[in-house]
Amino acid sequence: MKYISYINIAALTLLLLSSCKHDHAPGDGHDHESHDHGEPNTEIHTEDDGHGHDGEEHHEEGSLVLTDSQIATIGLEFGSTTNLKVNNFVNATGRLGVPANAQTSISAKAAGILTSNKKFVEGNFIKNGSFIGYIANPEFISKQEEYLQTKTQLAFVTLELQRQQLLISADAGAERDLQKIQSQQSSLLTNQKSLSKYLSYLGIDAVSLSADNLTDRISLYAPNSGYISSIKMHNGMYVTPEMGLIEIVNTEHQHLELDVFEKDISSIKVGTRLSYTIPSLGSQVFEGNVNVISKEFNPDDKTIRIHGHQTGDKPKFIKDLFINAKIWLDEDTSPSLPSDAIVRDEGMTFVYAGDPDAEEGEVDFTKIMVVPGASDNGFTTVSLIDTLPTNHRIVTKGAYYVYAQSKAGELAHEH
Repeated sequence: MKYISYINIAALTLLLLSSCKHDHAPGDGHDHESHDHGEPNTEIHTEDDGHGHDGEEHHEEGSLVLTDSQIATIGLEFGSTTNLKVNNFVNATGRLGVPANAQTSISAKAAGILTSNKKFVEGNFIKNGSFIGYIANPEFISKQEEYLQTKTQLAFVTLELQRQQLLISADAGAERDLQKIQSQQSSLLTNQKSLSKYLSYLGIDAVSLSADNLTDRISLYAPNSGYISSIKMHNGMYVTPEMGLIEIVNTEHQHLELDVFEKDISSIKVGTRLSYTIPSLGSQVFEGNVNVISKEFNPDDKTIRIHGHQTGDKPKFIKDLFINAKIWLDEDTSPSLPSDAIVRDEGMTFVYAGDPDAEEGEVDFTKIMVVPGASDNGFTTVSLIDTLPTNHRIVTKGAYYVYAQSKAGELAHEH
């Protein structure tokens, strides 16, 4: 495409050079010298014809003169800066994440053998209270027996306490025997409540427990809803409470975890709008805003972590997916030009300006140095370094053709 552009510019330059010929009638103050082979006439100016000295035409350095016909051929358009909302932004990268309390590790409430577990796979959605499997252990029966024995002993001691109280009231009992029974009752009552809470923690109903319904297994249920991110269990394995069997991620509160370089952090505030894409899921642009700015600096990559809140449509959640984000710094209007109006050459950035209403039939173009800013939707914010001359307007379309013609003129002057 570059080669095609160069060919187009070269062809247009030849057209412009050919249209620069001037025809003069005899006696118009110019001398003409004919050349063979169809070569164009060369103008010779005297010292008094207003074109400078030594027979050469002089224009201010950095300027270019084009006739009205050349301007029409190129299709130049003139205009001025327009106040537009060209947003400046900071690039950031990161990943999809969830708060720490949105991740749940399911483990056994007691040690035992895992049996009859459901055949889950990673990615399955699991609801709160869903059955996962059984944990079997003979010790569960021992705890139930202990509870029932304690319950029976407590009933006997309670009756004995009532008997001792009657004896004391009839002056037939010993105070020390009453105190001993009261102590036994208190100890048994504490033990019974402790065993009841432990059985309830295991999922065994102590109230309805009897010698006829003792069990050697307890059920394992999902404590909340979410997507299964990992499974580390199988039938027949011995599990303990410290082992994570299933990891569940609740995606209702998914967020963005973005890293921003320290040089940009001062421009970002809580509530600042952001947009982001997830390359692995396509090119769709999602919206959000800055929710939390971390107070910790990462010295390794010179970044600060930002947490973003999602708004509107949300992408399909897959934990730790890579994110490309733009954090929009402001939405103020600024003087802007079409990006094609700005020319860059040898480290300089400038635009061309001229007076399209000049009566001489030609326009003298001047370079105006500018400082470009943010770009968005084909427009770029600019600050003019040089003063725009009176009645001059900026070339908003065709600036690079003017630039190409100026380069052609420099080459012709060198020869």
